[in-house]
Amino acid sequence: MINRGLDEDGYIAREGSLARVPAEFAPVVETARERIAAAFDPAGLHSAYLYGSIPRGTAVPGVSDLDLLLALRHEPTPADRAEADALEAGLDATFPQIDGVGVLLFSTGTLLSELERHDLGWFVACLCTPLLGGDLAGQLPRYRPTSLLARETNGDLALALPRWRERLDAADSDADLEALSRTVSRRIVRTGFTLAMPRWGGWTSDLTASAEAFAGYYPQRADQMRLAASITRTPTADRTVLGTLVDDLGPWLAAEYTAVHGAKAPRP
Repeated sequence: MINRGLDEDGYIAREGSLARVPAEFAPVVETARERIAAAFDPAGLHSAYLYGSIPRGTAVPGVSDLDLLLALRHEPTPADRAEADALEAGLDATFPQIDGVGVLLFSTGTLLSELERHDLGWFVACLCTPLLGGDLAGQLPRYRPTSLLARETNGDLALALPRWRERLDAADSDADLEALSRTVSRRIVRTGFTLAMPRWGGWTSDLTASAEAFAGYYPQRADQMRLAASITRTPTADRTVLGTLVDDLGPWLAAEYTAVHGAKAPRP
């Protein structure tokens, strides 16, 4: 029996499946598979994956985006990125069911590396659904909701805070502010959840549930985290609200995270 996103042995269960893709999004997924195969040579492409709300079965037509990860047999090149950009634009223009497409590119060497074992490796093994080619999850361990996993997934929030402040200062339109609010709120809620994850004892990608899990251990910050979760659904252009997240909740969360789990291992 699955309990809080865990399998019967207490490991984080893979959360998505092609069987869970809503019917409205099935043509999107099949076309993505076809276009990936056409755009990337099999000699260079190891595998492709879906992640996000579509394989979880929670996508909303006209609102949700399509998230893809491509694992290449080599380090991504500018030509690979150009192909991915064209794929994003083409799929987004073809299907009104989706509001945007994002394609991540990584080499298999990076995804399977020791450095990424509890970040990108975990992401592939637990949050990504195989779409095309082999499945790298077979070369990765099983994962529990540990402090190590918390540290390596979200232990670098402090690095994002100065960038968010710069973007907030530079924003000169509601569209800029709403885009920033979407980025900030999602990251803060996910970080808040993984701060509490080892004590909560499970995994969820539901951001409302994530905020509630956090609130159970940090009631003094619960209202701010619930505010952040609400912004993930309804972005805001309110500078005061954004300032609360960027200048108050964010710095507190980064400091608490480091104190509880430590800082994420530096990346090159």
